[in-house]
Amino acid sequence: MRAAGVCRSNMHPAMRRGLSPLRRHAALPIRAPPPPSQARALQRRWQGTSTSTSTGSACNHFVDSGKIEPTSPPPPRLPGAKPFRLAVKDNIATAEFPTQCASRILLGHASPFEATIVRQLRARGADVVGKTNMDEFGMGSHSTNSIHGPVRNPLALDGEPISAGGSSGGSAVAVVVGDADLALGTDTGGSVRLPASYTGTVGYRPSYGMISRYGVFPYANSLDTVGFIAREVRPMLDLLVNTKLDEEHDAQDPTSLSAATRQRCAKACPPTLQDNAQLTVGMPLEYNIAELDPAIRRSWIEAASTLEAQGAKIVPVSLPSTKEALCAYYVIAVAEASSNLAKYDGVRYGVRAPGSDAAGDALYSETRGSGFGDEVKRRILLGTYSLSSEAMDNYFIQAQKVRRLIRRDFDRVFRLANPLQDPEQFDLSDMAEDTGLEDKRGPPQVDFLLSPTTPSFAPKLRDVLENSSTDAYMNDVFTVPASLAGLPAMSVPARTDESRLPVGLQLIAQYWDDKRLLAMAERLKDLMHR
Repeated sequence: MRAAGVCRSNMHPAMRRGLSPLRRHAALPIRAPPPPSQARALQRRWQGTSTSTSTGSACNHFVDSGKIEPTSPPPPRLPGAKPFRLAVKDNIATAEFPTQCASRILLGHASPFEATIVRQLRARGADVVGKTNMDEFGMGSHSTNSIHGPVRNPLALDGEPISAGGSSGGSAVAVVVGDADLALGTDTGGSVRLPASYTGTVGYRPSYGMISRYGVFPYANSLDTVGFIAREVRPMLDLLVNTKLDEEHDAQDPTSLSAATRQRCAKACPPTLQDNAQLTVGMPLEYNIAELDPAIRRSWIEAASTLEAQGAKIVPVSLPSTKEALCAYYVIAVAEASSNLAKYDGVRYGVRAPGSDAAGDALYSETRGSGFGDEVKRRILLGTYSLSSEAMDNYFIQAQKVRRLIRRDFDRVFRLANPLQDPEQFDLSDMAEDTGLEDKRGPPQVDFLLSPTTPSFAPKLRDVLENSSTDAYMNDVFTVPASLAGLPAMSVPARTDESRLPVGLQLIAQYWDDKRLLAMAERLKDLMHR
């Protein structure tokens, strides 16, 4: 076994040139694995016995809403289903718990039906242990915009509360403290991957359209995806492969891919992960931003070097349009949110302000003004403006064009073709005449992309609450590109040296290549935590 490091013989011709911006900031010493106690805490198996007791009151990760009378019986369990504890984010409808989206306007709301994904997991052995705290309607990066108060990360080093990430922070904390074996979250722009990074867990955003959204209270329809958080990759891999969750179409969800389309996508993707020697992993140069914490940058490079030492080919790739992704995301997401949240008027369901139905607009404005939190109202206003006649062409339409360019950038660098898109020939028209012949052949074709999940470690809650909420938008800079393209992505815990706080690395794969992505994430996690 040769030492982990840069394998010169396997290095792509552009490797030294392409990775030099990264190497200028960090050396490549290979550090010792984490202490055994920390490794055990991070690597408890799915069905393992937790050594933690519930810290719901200390971390505020569960919503204390009380049980309600179920509206329907649970589905029958599949043969061989093994019981496991499931925590469900509070914007996913459940039969025996209210679904409140951490919002005053839905306080005590009992959904008349249960989300499809919850019923699917019940059939596979899930016992729902509770609803988890979150940012109101999924709008936030630190799980602080909640009527229940902020979620606190149990991994604080000096006793001062730190962020658990958002908006699925409660789900991540439920897993890390041992209250759940698997947790459901929703990922719009990184709301599963960001909490996973801050808590040292594994966060998985499936390909858009794979998992049913029926019963999920929408934030942005074209971006919302049900995601999973666990201590290990294996339970997620088992769900997709052994129980064939990825093959189940839901006719009640218009964004759920049909059975025929699922079969076509599955045929386009390899069923199993190849050996490292047959894999190429790309490092997006645009993700090496100045705001990236040096310790996270070193962990990123170390992970790439570890993969290379095991035989994988590491190449730099360029995703030029991704630098515009954050701006495009916050135009598209808030525009869709302003439309989705228009139905909360206090008339059909939800909390309403005092007044008769005849009060009309005054009743609606009073209900929505008192029912929504500040961040939700801010995004509704931004979205309403971006959809107005004078602003739509300059903002919403332009953001959709950027989204298409981002998707094209990803399709160009992945070895697999996007099964939902027609093959596109590499375009040379925008290249200068002095561009090298090697570059004119097109970008390197990769199997996966490796990047940091977040640009920084989990901040202190005091700093989050004191700063402007728009400052937190920067936390999504590495996660929103995959969301805009609808691609599967995962955050796996990385090794760090300067802080014992966890941080995650993100793996991105081509559309519907989820099985190989999960297998690659498990392989990477095992390599980094040996």
